[in-house]
Parts: sequence; C-alpha cells; structure tokens
Amino acid sequence: MSAPILEMKQIVKEFPGVKALKNVSFTVMEGEVHCLVGENGAGKSTLMKVLSGVYPYGNYEGQIFLNGQEQKFSGVRDSEKAGIGIIYQELALVPELSVYENIFIGNEIQRNGIVDWNETIRRADEVMRRVGLNINPATKVKDLSVGKQQLVEIAKALSREVRLLILDEPTSALNEVESENLLNLIRDLKRVGVTSILISHKLKEVLDIADRITVLRDGETICTLNPRTEEVTERILIKHMVGRELDSVFPPAVSKPRDEVLLEVKNWTAYDPELGRTILKDVSFYVRRGEIVGIAGLMGAGRTELALSLFGNPYGYQIQGEMIFKGKKQRFTHPHQAIREGLAYVTEDRKAKGLILIQDIRQNITIANLQALAKGGVIDANAEVALANRYHASLNIKAPSVEQIVGNLSGGNQQKVSIAKWLFVEPSLLILDDPTRGIDVGAKYEIHSIMRNLVAEGMSIIMISSELPEVLGMSDRVYVLSSGRITGELSAEEATQEKIMELATN
Repeated sequence: MSAPILEMKQIVKEFPGVKALKNVSFTVMEGEVHCLVGENGAGKSTLMKVLSGVYPYGNYEGQIFLNGQEQKFSGVRDSEKAGIGIIYQELALVPELSVYENIFIGNEIQRNGIVDWNETIRRADEVMRRVGLNINPATKVKDLSVGKQQLVEIAKALSREVRLLILDEPTSALNEVESENLLNLIRDLKRVGVTSILISHKLKEVLDIADRITVLRDGETICTLNPRTEEVTERILIKHMVGRELDSVFPPAVSKPRDEVLLEVKNWTAYDPELGRTILKDVSFYVRRGEIVGIAGLMGAGRTELALSLFGNPYGYQIQGEMIFKGKKQRFTHPHQAIREGLAYVTEDRKAKGLILIQDIRQNITIANLQALAKGGVIDANAEVALANRYHASLNIKAPSVEQIVGNLSGGNQQKVSIAKWLFVEPSLLILDDPTRGIDVGAKYEIHSIMRNLVAEGMSIIMISSELPEVLGMSDRVYVLSSGRITGELSAEEATQEKIMELATN
C-alpha cells in the first residue's frame, strides 16, 4: 500500500457559536481518488479550506502533514507552493479574460519583469491538451460551457504542478456526458500521479470512482470505507451520512394530478437578439393542477431559457406563440406581472440570483411580496418576523433563528429559504430550476417532500433538472428538450434514462 500524501490530525475549527469541525482526522494515500461525503453543513468544505490555507494556521487546532512534513500554511499561496490545488463549486474564473489569461492568472510567466505572452499561450495550450480542452486559448471564458470552464480550472491547477487536487462538487452543474468526461479525466490524472480529493453529493459517481470514501457528519469523522475491498452501497453511505435509514431516495406521491389544465403553451418560439439566434422553436406543452412536470435535456438545450421566457421574459427575448394560464391568454413582459398572476420561478443559481447572501433569512423570505406586510407604506416588522418564523418551521430550515445571515447557511438550507421566498407570493405554478443542485441526500429528500406536499395542496410544479434519477423519481410526466425543441413527452411509467437520453440527443 502507498504511503500517505496527506494526514490531518484532530482538526478543530470554530466560528462564533458553532464548532464546525470536532477533532476531525483525515488521511489520503498517494495516488488515490479519495471521496469526501456528508450532508450540507457536515464540515467538508470547511475541512478543505483548512487544508488549502483559506483558514490559515492559528485559526484552527490540530496538525496537517504533507508527505510526512508538518505544514503551517499562512494562506492559499503557501498551499499552492506545496502542490495543493482546490477547485470550488463556484468557479474562480474571470469571464472577460481569455482561457490562457485565466490559466496563468496570479502565476504569470515573466521575463525581466514583463509577462511573456507567447510562452504563456504555448504553455496554456500544452496544459489544455492534458485536460482534453481542444479550443483556441484566446477564447473568452464567458463563451465556454460550464463543463469547459471546469476544465479550465483544472488546467489552471495543473499549470501550478499540483500533486494533490481538491474538487468541490465538480459535476453539480454538468450534464451526464460532461460529468462522465470529467470523471475520466480524474482517472487519467491518477495514472500520471495526481492524487484527488473529490467532494460530491452524487453517490453513484462516488461509488464509481472512489478508491476510499470518508464520511463526515456534524463536523466529525464517522468512518472511512473502501469500496474495492468491502461492500459499500448508496444505502450504506446514506445511513452513515444522515445517521438514520432513508426508506427510499424519493418520497412517494401522496396525490394524483387533477384533470384541469393550469398552463398550456403553444408553438412558443424565442429569439435571443444578444446571441443572434433562435433559442426555443415551436415548443408546446401543458401542465395540469397538482402535477409535477419534469423538463429534461442536456446543458444548452433551452431549459432555463424556456422558464425565463414564461416568467416575465427578463432577458428580452423576442417571443412568438401562445400562453394560456388559468384559462386566460397571457404574455408576461416583466416578472412582476408573472408573480401577480401566480407564476413563480426558483432560479438554478441561488447564490448569485436567488438570494441576498448578506441579508438574513427573514429579509430573504419576505422580499418578493413586501406589499403583503405593509400598512400605510410601512412594513409591519412583527408580521414579517411571524411569517418568516412560520416558513422557518414548516420547511425545517436549520438555523438558530430567522435573523441568521443566509450566506452562513448550508446549500440545502439556502435552497429552502429560496423556495420559501416564492411560496410567500402564493403561486399557482412554481418553476423549480435544478432545485437540488449541490445539495446532500438528506436535504434533497426534504425538498422533494416539500414538493410532494405542495402538489397535494393543488399547486403545480415545473421541475427542470440535470439529474435524470430526480426527473424519473419525481415527475408525473416528462418533456425532453433538445436544441430548443421538445423532442418527446413521456409518462412516468414509460420514462427511462435511456429513453430520455435518446430524445435529448435527437
């Protein structure tokens, strides 16, 4: 067996009022892919921030050893010099800069104090080939898909001669094909001596790629498992992660859709003047009351664009077609109109577009419908607190109070706040765009249970998801988008991953 490349011993990290890590010990062997799993708030990202120097020596208790040598990193630059690279779920790229500029940002190749751009481009092209990124190095990052941006991040790490690569939820925003390509790249890096620590909530991919798996729960090390030498299943991992058995991955339906059609869209076509192309082409579908309709498709198929074109068209697409909502022809030209009529949209990007992270839970929940709490133009503070407390309890938002800053919550609890904000406007139709992206299995189950309860009460849901098991496990019917067109409609009974992928690639 190989020697440890990393040993973290008895790590303790505290924040005001919270002990995030409680004597965590964590060992990674050289040349392995070691997966780190646990619910949101278990301490995974905090542990990696300790390792990478985001939380410098002196801000935590315990010891870090790299190749047997104790490390006392005073910042991220120290960990990078030691051969550690970390890629966060929110990518740290500059959209307006080129690929080669991003790869060497902060690590510029210089001659006599001047950046050598020719050598930079040559070296960038070299490291891009290593990660299978076959594009012009001068391409701006903003023009790349999320999957290719992930590869730029990995290329950036490899340009610093990384020996230990940390990837935090690298496939959360990728489709099935992109995810598999990224996992294959991690396997290729392993063959050339790069050790990887992979944080992921996708347990299937964890079991597929991991040499060993460490489970954290509530800031403590629960166990380290070896799927190569012992039986390790998703059920076993879930039990260790949540401390209890989950009877099923998806909660069962508690009601059936009604016959009444709530939304009907006919020949919906959208042209994006900024891109100069048609992004939706003759899309037709319907949603009944009390129904969950899944929208599946590969990244770039037009799923989010469809949602936004219905929800007030905030990006100014040129729309043709017909939308009948609650029996009336509608064409919302602003989200305020959609909200007023009972249509709400929970964005896929809760951090950047769904929440105000520096504000508290109370302010985030009430912001979309403040007029309902106003008396004489003044917000009734007591009513606001009471309402926020109601959603805090009913959605089981794990926070000491509604005065907690949203940016300090786990991903799952942030998503519950985002959902609560839109439930407060009392919509008839709720569009959920990748509602469980980057969320652990326990929080996913809670959000799926909330969805089941909402449709049982008569609400309708359009659920866009990049995860096919979620589409199959939660939808009453599924529409598949490909290149802006609906290529098929499947009932829950006939839908399979194979059929959806076949339609998604038409």
